[in-house]
Amino acid sequence: MAVRFTAARCRARPFPGLPLLTDYVSPPLLCGIILIGALALFISDKVRHDLIALSALFACLATGLVKFGDALKGFADPAVVTVAAVLVVGRALELTGVAGWVARSVIPEKAGFTARLTMLLIGGCFLSAFMNHIAALVIMMPLATELARQSKKQVGTVLMPLSFATMIGGMTTLIATPPNMILSSFREKALGAPFGFFTMTPVGLAVCAVGLTYLILLGWRLLPHRKGNEMTADSPWRVLELPLDARKVLVREDISRQLRQTRTRILGLLRRNQTIKWPKNNRVQSGDRLLLISRSLPAEIRETIDFLRGKETAEPGHVTARLMVPHNSPLIGETHDAVKSHSSGGLEVVAAGPRAATLRCALSVVPIQSGDQLFVSGPPEDIARFAANERLIELDRRDSIPVNLRTAIQTVAIFAAAILLVIFTDVPPSLSFLGAAALIAALRLIPKEEVYNSIDWSILVLLAAMIPVGGSFETSGAADFIAKSVGGVMTGFPLPLAIAAMCALTLCLTILLNNVATAVIMGPLAIQLAQLLHVQPDAMLLAVLVGTSCDFLTPIGHQNNLLIMGPGGYRFSDYSRVGALMSLLVIATTAVVLSLQYG
Repeated sequence: MAVRFTAARCRARPFPGLPLLTDYVSPPLLCGIILIGALALFISDKVRHDLIALSALFACLATGLVKFGDALKGFADPAVVTVAAVLVVGRALELTGVAGWVARSVIPEKAGFTARLTMLLIGGCFLSAFMNHIAALVIMMPLATELARQSKKQVGTVLMPLSFATMIGGMTTLIATPPNMILSSFREKALGAPFGFFTMTPVGLAVCAVGLTYLILLGWRLLPHRKGNEMTADSPWRVLELPLDARKVLVREDISRQLRQTRTRILGLLRRNQTIKWPKNNRVQSGDRLLLISRSLPAEIRETIDFLRGKETAEPGHVTARLMVPHNSPLIGETHDAVKSHSSGGLEVVAAGPRAATLRCALSVVPIQSGDQLFVSGPPEDIARFAANERLIELDRRDSIPVNLRTAIQTVAIFAAAILLVIFTDVPPSLSFLGAAALIAALRLIPKEEVYNSIDWSILVLLAAMIPVGGSFETSGAADFIAKSVGGVMTGFPLPLAIAAMCALTLCLTILLNNVATAVIMGPLAIQLAQLLHVQPDAMLLAVLVGTSCDFLTPIGHQNNLLIMGPGGYRFSDYSRVGALMSLLVIATTAVVLSLQYG
């Protein structure tokens, strides 16, 4: 059968004169195949998410599902611009130290555990409504570990509730998470107007109230208590190097026996940063060092044994902080010596986390990876500033970024003005927050190198590439086909049950994907389904919005859950142990509130 080409279709063809798969294969089926392939790669977690999105975009281009002229429109989409601008503004706000100061101020030091946990979770929830989830978690984690230590509880008791609190806070305002802005963009294209700044606040606040109540009264109690967990706040494992006294005869068995008194064991003998065998004559050379793993501080080890060279002299006012390296830290890929160079010689790594024990080599040559722990020594204000600049999470200390009052006032004023413009005028969020970011940079309220470093470019590329792919999901008819299939099942459902089903479907997809990809896929589907069921589109879109922020069942669906897995000593099943009931509560609350609001 001959294939007919209209003039419009010829102009849309990426390779004029050549046949396309859409000439022989149903476009909805073709789009479904591409999306399923992308989903499989997302789930495998073996390929970068931004690269998967670009691959899906090029597949849509090659098959004719996306026109050449539309391929790069995602990079100019208001949602992408807004996400980039909000990341810059949020980073500037974080670096002022004012968010941490507010969080510490509202948590009473002398109250009981329940009262302090309540304020900790409310603080994390509030911060995540106006800044990046990870930044909110970074600010609150030192307070969480301090609370665990003072209450004589394991740090895992509070970290998972805190992570969940920062996640549900992200559904309360337009700028809290990228999916909120993506869904707002879909709404504007379909209905002619985006979400308002506080459109999602009623359902968001209801979910926050129910979720926080659950976490405070029951959630933390469901976490298992594991004795001897190496990630407790009191005595974490650390890998360190100590210099040996070359004047003495050192028998390894005698040294091991002394070290056992301090919960320490030998990993190896280092000479010029290389691991060597123990000398047969039990004589070491000047400069040789022991590589140890211990639960004790270096000073405690020195007090117990007598075979080390020199004495440890602590600098007045210096402290040691345990820092964790998140996935977006600039230190990743560099060696531990980079801490000294990045801090202009003011700080040094005195020990590393347990991962270094498996390598059994000098810390100076060990490359830093995401999830590593660093024990950094130096002045408290320098450590706080360094942790903020390198995006490290402080686990064991309450020292925070010193608050620069002038900078803090100006930054908060600009941020508040941008929000007020969105609420009370017709200025779109993209222009309002882009202007705020530009003004903050122009006034030098954020270090110039941080202006672009604060943007997670992989998220922007993922967003920009998936937007036209999501558009093809709608224009190809795939969204309409799935909506009719799902709508056939849901026909006759009462509104609360239909909303609950949409929220649950999104939540299940978020477990497997990141929330950005989930929003891109579920947004068009929600609008199509709302039209078929003759319900308000906002009810379905907001159900999707809630679902994208609620991965409580696994550590892999949300970055915050992954960040706390190591420090909290969690196992994979611990998340569903606490998160299963919370997921049901969130779905039920969403269904009730949205059905009352839009029924």
